[in-house]
Order: sequence, then structure tokens, then C-alpha cells
Amino acid sequence: MAYSANVLDSLRNRWQWLCGGMDLHERLRQKPATFRQFTGLTVKAFDQLRDDLEPVLAARKAAAQTRRPRQRKPGASRKPKLGSDDRLLLVLMYYRVYVAQVVLGGRFGVDAGTACRVIRTVGRALAGVFRIPERKVRLGADELAAAFVDATEPPTYRPTRGQKRYDSGKKTRHTLEHRVVVVRKKKRPGRGEPRKRKVRIAAVSEAAPGSVHDKKVYDRSRLELPAGVPGAGDTAYLVTGLRVPARKPRGRPLTRRQKAGNRRRARERVVAEHGIGKRKVWRIAADRYRNPRSRHTVMMKSVAGLHNRMFG
Repeated sequence: MAYSANVLDSLRNRWQWLCGGMDLHERLRQKPATFRQFTGLTVKAFDQLRDDLEPVLAARKAAAQTRRPRQRKPGASRKPKLGSDDRLLLVLMYYRVYVAQVVLGGRFGVDAGTACRVIRTVGRALAGVFRIPERKVRLGADELAAAFVDATEPPTYRPTRGQKRYDSGKKTRHTLEHRVVVVRKKKRPGRGEPRKRKVRIAAVSEAAPGSVHDKKVYDRSRLELPAGVPGAGDTAYLVTGLRVPARKPRGRPLTRRQKAGNRRRARERVVAEHGIGKRKVWRIAADRYRNPRSRHTVMMKSVAGLHNRMFG
């Protein structure tokens, strides 16, 4: 792709600004709009997430020390080069921009191995902070009694073995598939300017190979909705108990009533599309996945939690 001279100059100036002598975290905090562009969060949301993350990291570190005997006294090892702010910033920038770990680590003054360990450790702790379930959906008091189900297929690298399992026929590439459940907030009482309803990702299923059908992923996940809460999906979820659009019978058109019902369900079901679309602000959920497939579910749950912090 060819870029114009103005775009290249803008990118060059921004990179020189980022590579200045001041600490990267402090430089980004000076420009809140740029901070959100690089992390997906506001400065206030970042600070709140850091405060929630520190006790989880401390608990995981204490649990790891009890599982194996120590060979040195506490504090005898080499001190980490990155502080809590820098470690969280590195992980958020990796999720948001999704550049190579060697490039991101070089900006923070560490090698690719250290950046990989930070992403793995902090990423697992983020999943513990957000606690996105895989099966059981819970609704808040300010949310509508309705759940919208859809599937998403982010692309992944071509495996060396078992390529056919991950080959998605409808996308002609290798993918991983998740079942996502989205819920919607209630409208605020009173009159005023119309506002967009906030959506929350309530559940993310375990990753499945791209060749698995959406209905089979749904059946394997054993989704549990609260009593009396209807679920809605597209025509891929026939014979699942979810509300789905009416399918056109062979040789006959849909009736006017069926078409009106499909339009009404489409207006409701588009909430799930909005939730999945906003989640892809973090490019790791949209671009080709380059990490081990065993970590994909944890990373997608962390991205869903970041989405809920900003849009939920």
C-alpha cells in the first residue's frame, strides 16, 4: 500500500515524539487523545485498571512462590526494569496496535523475550480482573432482559499439522471461532438528547477451529442464560431454542408478516454486531493472530473486558 507524503510525515513526526527522552507513559499522558489511540482506554480508565490489576498480580506471585521452594531470599533476584505502569502500558499497546513484540520491547528498552513474558503474565492477570465467563451469563439491574448470540472468526496462522481443521470455508483462510454473548443497557429515564445504548460482552466461549459450524460451537459451550431471559441469534442457530429469523421456504416467498418480523429481529440482533465490531478496536482481535493458539481464549476475554470498560 502506498502512502502519501503528508501521511508519512505525520507518522514520522509522531514516532519521533514517542521516541523522545521522557518516559513513554508520561509523554502519552500529556495527550489524552493520543493515549486512547495507543491503548484503547482513557487515562482515567487506565489508572482504575492498574489499581485493580496490582492485587491480582500480587496474589498470583504469592501463589507461584508457594508452589515451589525458593532458592534465594525474597528480593535477592534482579529488579524488573519495567514498573507497573509500563508493564500495563506495554500490554495494552500490544493489544491495541498489535505490532511485533521485538518492536514494542525496543521502545520500552527491553528485548522481545521480556516483552513476551510481560504480555503473558499481565494478560493472564487481566483475565482474572475482568472474569468474562464462558458459559453462565449474568445480567445487571440496569440491563435489558435479553441476550444476543453471534460468532466471530478472527484469522490465525496456518498450522503445520491439521490445516483442514482450521480452514474456514466461508472465509477461505485459517481461523479460530468464538461464541460471543452481548447484552444491552436500558434507556435512561426522562427526556433529552438520544444517546447510543451501551453494550456489554457477557460471555466468550472457548476457541474452536474455524471449520466447526456456529451451531456446534454453541452446543459445545452449553450456554446458560438467566431464567426468563430470551436469546436471539441468526439463522445459524436453528433448533437451539434461540429466537432466529424466518427462513425462506423452498419455492415460496416470505409473507409480509414474516418479512416485518425479520426486520424487527435484525434491529435487535445488530446489537451483537456492534459489540463485536467495537471489540475489534483492539487489533489483536481483528488482525491475523500470531501467538500460540492455547492463549487465544485468554486474550479474547481480556479484550472483551477492555471493551466493557470503555463501552459497557
